Amino acid sequence: MQLANWAHDLTESLLAEALPQRWAHSQRVYSQALALAPVLGKDAELLAAAAIAHDIGYAKVAVDTGQHMIDGARYLRDVVGADPRLCSIVAFHTSSSWEATELGLADALGEFELTDPELVDAVTYCDLTSSPVGDLVDPAERLSEVLERYGPEHVVFRAVSAAQPELMARVARVRRRHAESMVAKLS
Repeated sequence: MQLANWAHDLTESLLAEALPQRWAHSQRVYSQALALAPVLGKDAELLAAAAIAHDIGYAKVAVDTGQHMIDGARYLRDVVGADPRLCSIVAFHTSSSWEATELGLADALGEFELTDPELVDAVTYCDLTSSPVGDLVDPAERLSEVLERYGPEHVVFRAVSAAQPELMARVARVRRRHAESMVAKLS
C-alpha cells in the first residue's frame, strides 16, 4: 500500500485543514475503494490512491483551469511526478469529459490518456457513493444532490445532466463485477 499511503498523505496535507468537507468526502471515497479491493486484484492499490487523491484539484495550490479533475491530474503529474496511470484516473473520473467539453478544455484533458477505463468506472462508483461530507449515499441521490447544489445555469449541472446515463452505467458495471467476484469466491 505504498502508493496509496503516499497519495493519502499528500491529499491530507492539501485538503484536511483547508477543505475539511472535501477531505471527509475523499476519505469515504478511499474507504469505498478499499472495499472493492477483492475485485481489483493487482490494481487495488492504484484505485485506492486515485480514490483518495481524486479531488486534489480543489486544493488552492493545484487550481489552474478551474476543472478540478484536470487540475488534480496536472498537479499530480507536474508537481509531484505521480504515476501516469494515477494521473489518468484522476483526470477522467466521474463527469470530467463532459465538464471539459462544456468548459472548452478538451485539449487539456487530452494531455492524459484514458488507460484504465475499468478503474475510472471504479473511482466514479466510489465518488458517487460518497456524499459531500463523507457519508454513504445512493448514486442516484448523489447525482440529484449535485444537480440541486449547482443549479441549471452552472457548467457542473449541464455536464452531470449529460453524463448521468453513463455515470449510472459505470455504477452498474462496478456492482456487476463486484457481485460476479463474490459469487466466484463462493464457488
